[in-house]
Amino acid sequence: MCSKNYPKRRRIFRTLVPLVLASRSPRRRELLERLGIEFEVCPARTEEPPPAGEDPSTYALKLARAKAREIFSEKGPQKAVLAADTVVVCEGQILGKPGDWDEAFRMLKLLSGRWHQVFTAYVIRIKELERTRVAETRVLFKTLTEEEIFTYLRTDEPWDKAGAYAIQGIASYMVKRVEGSVTNVIGLPLSEIIEDLLELKIISWEKE
Repeated sequence: MCSKNYPKRRRIFRTLVPLVLASRSPRRRELLERLGIEFEVCPARTEEPPPAGEDPSTYALKLARAKAREIFSEKGPQKAVLAADTVVVCEGQILGKPGDWDEAFRMLKLLSGRWHQVFTAYVIRIKELERTRVAETRVLFKTLTEEEIFTYLRTDEPWDKAGAYAIQGIASYMVKRVEGSVTNVIGLPLSEIIEDLLELKIISWEKE
């Protein structure tokens, strides 16, 4: 069976409306860049207060909405804004980014040998329209020894990550099973986001 000699393509999407990513996360930026989507980065300065009794999805969505509205007010109606927030939940506890070594150790000790949930809420704002979604993924960790946790903390990978680990990094070996979107755990549920960006006509398929 012969294969056709199709020309190589560097991207599959064309950006129709200037897109702004309201996040300083290099993981979110990398996820979008891999798809060839053009965007500018403008991190939100919105404070991230601890949850005040909200369920995890409501809390994450509240933060994502605040970030989207802040940057949209700065960039104006000619651009679309994408903002997101990710939280990790284990045994009913919402785990954000660890503030210090002890907190990161406690988070990983809690995750050890257990299932946990990762919620990423995102908001796409274009003109007067605000599209919101929350994606959920379940992750099972292997049982970690204290030596293992201390060794991982010395890599400095956990410090800016919800739940104190990076599934796409060194911590990938700690993960025994994933149920749901892997990119959601990294920081953006790409399948859902691409679906929304296409539907809102912010991007289109690259046809040339």
